[in-house]
Amino acid sequence: MDIGAIGAIVLSIGVVIASAVLMGVNGAMFLDLGAIILIIGGTLGATALSFPLDIFLKASREGIVHVFVSKKEDPHVLIKTLVTFAEKARREGLLALEAEANTIDDPFLRKGIQLVIDGRDTDVIRKILETEVSFVGERAQKEELLFTTMGGFSPTMGIIGTVLGLIAMLSKLGDFSQSGDVAGKLGDATASAFIATFFGVLLANVVWLPFANRLKQRNAHMMLMREIEIEGILAVQAGDNPRLLEEKLYAYLDPKAIKADEPAIEAATAGNGTATVEAVGA
Repeated sequence: MDIGAIGAIVLSIGVVIASAVLMGVNGAMFLDLGAIILIIGGTLGATALSFPLDIFLKASREGIVHVFVSKKEDPHVLIKTLVTFAEKARREGLLALEAEANTIDDPFLRKGIQLVIDGRDTDVIRKILETEVSFVGERAQKEELLFTTMGGFSPTMGIIGTVLGLIAMLSKLGDFSQSGDVAGKLGDATASAFIATFFGVLLANVVWLPFANRLKQRNAHMMLMREIEIEGILAVQAGDNPRLLEEKLYAYLDPKAIKADEPAIEAATAGNGTATVEAVGA
């Protein structure tokens, strides 16, 4: 469970609630079941219409999981693992990696190393791995697009709710005129009409669009890791010098982060000499 994601949502909603209290907003006004049903139901319905049903169900389910439950791969540890494989392959041959391949947690890296052990051609290995990366990336983009779409529909549904509230208010002007407090009644009705817009904008900017941005960052990190893995796997097959391979792969990363992470890298790779790389759920 990603505590950071949960904490960010709690903070955002908490700030909104605190601001409402400080501004003297009547909290009871937000208990508008009609507005809540319109925003959530309308947004889900419009989004479901925008996608095939199977993609909508799968992308929404997996997208929420990837927002809150995600194992982030460490590229530094991955590079150390690939360098270790390169050293072992140069010393003992590619077949010596078979025992190592069985201990790899990342299915993509395990598959690539197994293809090398099986003696597949370089072009074939690259094609197989790049095709898999392409399809995984497409699935991840669908998750991102789904929440971006929800972020677009949510405020629009809020406007629809506000228009409905104003229509209801105007239809009751006759009743307001018969009461002793026309201005008060009119003010309350107008405020209630804008509750739907509030919920629509709130959900779009606190939930749906942040979800989409988080999935976009996750996808970018995953694609970076896969690119490093492909280059490392092919270098191991080619018998490249481990030190040169390490420099080549570190070129993918921010130089400022390399030295800062060295103690953690050494701790992660200590013991059996091979780092364990966890896979992001693809």
